[in-house]
Amino acid sequence: MSFIISGLPPAEFQALYGLSGEVLARRGVLRRVADRRPGYPCRITLEDAAEGEPVLLLNHESHSAPTPYRSSYAIYVREGAREAAAYVDDIPPVFRDRPLAFRHFNSAGMLVGASLVVDGAVRQAIARAFEDERAAYIDVHNAAHGCFAARVKRQ
Repeated sequence: MSFIISGLPPAEFQALYGLSGEVLARRGVLRRVADRRPGYPCRITLEDAAEGEPVLLLNHESHSAPTPYRSSYAIYVREGAREAAAYVDDIPPVFRDRPLAFRHFNSAGMLVGASLVVDGAVRQAIARAFEDERAAYIDVHNAAHGCFAARVKRQ
């Protein structure tokens, strides 16, 4: 089973880059400086920000399907990130060494399954999820904090 894991499009966030803290706060966005690695997973590059690197903390609607499963939550993006990561049949760094929650959705955005990955066996969990022909994509969340990590699509 071939799959792709993509970062969020940077164009969604570029208008926020370089704004003052005051302007960001009016938009419900906070600028933070990464003080450890790992700890500030960028949803564009799918890597943790380096210590000392500025990141934006904001609310993001990760599942916008017009269903009861619509979802939004806080995420980090590296301020200045210009290119979305794409991992074809590979696992991004932000998935490694973190417990993950998989939400399996059909093409209409309805939940058809869910699973947890706590042992690092991400590739195997993706394969198991896609054994269900109804599963069109998987939204991956950090299991502990609940924040959206990335979407996995069939390739």
